[in-house]
Amino acid sequence: MTARTFTIGARGSRLSLRQVELVSAAFRAAQPGVRLDVREIRTEGDRSSAPLSVIGGFGVFTKAIEDALLAGECDIAVHSLKDLPPQLTPGVVIAAVPARGDVRDALVAPAGARLEDLPAGARIGTGSERRAVQLRALRPGIETPDIRGNVDTRIRKVDAGDYDAAVLAMAGLERLALTSRASQVFSVDEMTPAVGQGALAVQAREDDGEAIELLRAIEHAPTRVAVEAERAFLARLGAGCGMPIGAYATFEGADLHMRVMAADETGAVFRASARSGPAHSNSVRAAVSLGEDLAAQVLAYLAARSGKDARDA
Repeated sequence: MTARTFTIGARGSRLSLRQVELVSAAFRAAQPGVRLDVREIRTEGDRSSAPLSVIGGFGVFTKAIEDALLAGECDIAVHSLKDLPPQLTPGVVIAAVPARGDVRDALVAPAGARLEDLPAGARIGTGSERRAVQLRALRPGIETPDIRGNVDTRIRKVDAGDYDAAVLAMAGLERLALTSRASQVFSVDEMTPAVGQGALAVQAREDDGEAIELLRAIEHAPTRVAVEAERAFLARLGAGCGMPIGAYATFEGADLHMRVMAADETGAVFRASARSGPAHSNSVRAAVSLGEDLAAQVLAYLAARSGKDARDA
């Protein structure tokens, strides 16, 4: 075992530090005796209270940590994978994707209320347009105002009556032992998750062979294949596309099954799904192809919708 101490860089939020604990525990179980340290790094997303759509969305919670990694201020970076842009920063790699957590979205509402129990015009806080358009499709007539803050802060805002409810990632509630606050858990067919939701990305510098080799021990191959399909879908659409999109790939038996959603500017939701057969299901290349094929379907739908809208104008 190396005598080196590996410094892990991550955000200082309670959820982020809990995710570091999970990665560290898996790392130590696989590599007994490894020495780890933690460096908390403040990101643009932590410094600003503006909506994510205003400050840029992708990269606002990850770039500062990647900069610290490249500068040698840390050796390993831990992110929620859904925060990473589809194109990685030059010089860093995703060295490991551990086993994925719960991918679903959950409603947090007072007195255990479900979506259908909320009054007409209810204000459901979410910082995600992906969640907002799917909520409005499930329950027309609600409002979906922006909400910012960590998991605890968002729950407090609901409890204080600032919002009638909020939608949060079930994985975050699970990692913080707050699953009892979920009054309704949406199926992946009701609300398609964000790309990479529930998964963690563990990064290293691409020239740090020692760190990369050690991190292979916590890689979960099925999760890696699934998120590569999802990230290929996102990359094909373009990180700056601005449209609400979701994607979720998972193994069903020997097949990799992927479902996606996208919404146009009118809020109309398009859904599609496809699967990669057993002969190709474990191949990253086949997973990427699956994601790109579904992205092509979304682009064709949006192009058809745009043409229809133009003809109706």
